[in-house]
Amino acid sequence: MSTSKENKKSGISRRQFVFTSAAAAAGLTILPSGVISAKGRTAPSDKLNIVGIGVGGMGFANLKNLESQNIIGLCDVDWGYSSRVFDHFPKAKKYKDFRKMYDEMGSSIDGVVVATADHTHAIAASHAMAMGKHAYVQKPLTHSAYESRLLTKLAAKHKLATQMGNQGSSGEGVRQICEWIWSGQIGEVTKVEAFTDRPIWPQGQNRPAKGMWVPDTLDWDLFIGPAPMRPYHELYTPWNWRGWWDFGTGALGDMACHILHPVFVGLKLNYPTKAQGSSTLLLTDSAPNAQMVKLTFPQRPKQTDVKINLPEVEVIWYDGGLQPQKPKGWPDGRNMNDSGGGVIFHGTKDTLVCGCYGVNPWLLSGRVPVVPKTLRRVEESHEMDWVRAAKESPENRVECASPFKVAGPFNEMVVMGVMAVRLQALNKELLWDGEKMEFTNIGDREEIKTVIEDGFKIHDGHPTFDKKWTEPINAKQFSKELVNHKYREGWALADMPD
Repeated sequence: MSTSKENKKSGISRRQFVFTSAAAAAGLTILPSGVISAKGRTAPSDKLNIVGIGVGGMGFANLKNLESQNIIGLCDVDWGYSSRVFDHFPKAKKYKDFRKMYDEMGSSIDGVVVATADHTHAIAASHAMAMGKHAYVQKPLTHSAYESRLLTKLAAKHKLATQMGNQGSSGEGVRQICEWIWSGQIGEVTKVEAFTDRPIWPQGQNRPAKGMWVPDTLDWDLFIGPAPMRPYHELYTPWNWRGWWDFGTGALGDMACHILHPVFVGLKLNYPTKAQGSSTLLLTDSAPNAQMVKLTFPQRPKQTDVKINLPEVEVIWYDGGLQPQKPKGWPDGRNMNDSGGGVIFHGTKDTLVCGCYGVNPWLLSGRVPVVPKTLRRVEESHEMDWVRAAKESPENRVECASPFKVAGPFNEMVVMGVMAVRLQALNKELLWDGEKMEFTNIGDREEIKTVIEDGFKIHDGHPTFDKKWTEPINAKQFSKELVNHKYREGWALADMPD
């Protein structure tokens, strides 16, 4: 793996990130599934050698769906939280630092499953991909737009099998939605509304004033990773990291990759051109309790597999208990929330509704479209479909449901919503240049402030709002840091391919 000047300067590698030539190689050759050994057993090389990074939570669920393969390494910063996973895969080598694992096991690894906190997805995945390893990365794919672009380009350069962990993208519902839209069943779509019932973890919190002793089983420095160092507190991890900006992306980042996937692929979206966000009290450190985001996407060219035009479309997102207004003709008593959220496609001929993960699509008119099944159906799990793709040659590979060439641009859409919320104090619709990854209408001297601490109190029956604010910060510079994070010393991404 080539090492960038930034990596050399910061010393990312296992504190140096120095790989042997063997570790930098692409890994074992995978033979076709029909190859059988002389004794009639499946050839050992017909199984992928897989390592898991961040295995205590959703990573465990992913790995259990991959048990037919060789799980050779497990990495987690919290060995207490992950102890049941180590017990389940007793033959796998255990690590706390994925960099050490790459150093020691790099030449034997075929694929990586990354399910860490959001802020370390890209670092763990990018270095594996630069080594030629296939990658399965939990949603959201990355914490920033630049990181998404990087993983997209690395996948293309190294011709890797990739999959984002938005499992609904492999489901029947998403395929039905695409086939209904593309065959013209609901007409042209100029507005989509979507929501989730998340967060179900704490958000809108003041940063803890005092730290706590770090549990013996947790390496806090490794959990912090590229983010600015802060004292440990049990409010941050496990799982609750989703509600903190340094580690997670809030309810939108957690669930939009599930809920908006049929919107992105069904309407053939790419980069938005406009973004606007609003929320309940916006804190410096913690995602808000509820938020709304509007993203505008330009008209797309007419495509051969789509019978309708693809005009400019607004995609409006709600979370924290907020929902769209029920459209005219909504059935009395029917809950809009299906499996954790919902989507409404407002078409010129009909209205299409589905639940989270694209489940249970239906038309407001009551019609049940009968259209040809033109899209491939996934017969195995989301994870095993990635394994299938990894075993195929790049020239003959059938892409997964959520490969990085789709998931990367899609995730840029998701984190765009996060940026719109965090820049809402500018009080204007933000204009976005997707190719350059920059806002074009933030002035050089514009400033914003955020609330460090809520400070809400009741005194003699009257509310007081004694908020503590940051000093004014340059909005343009802040926006650039949201797009492409500054990492803590000792941490860096793999090189961005040309």
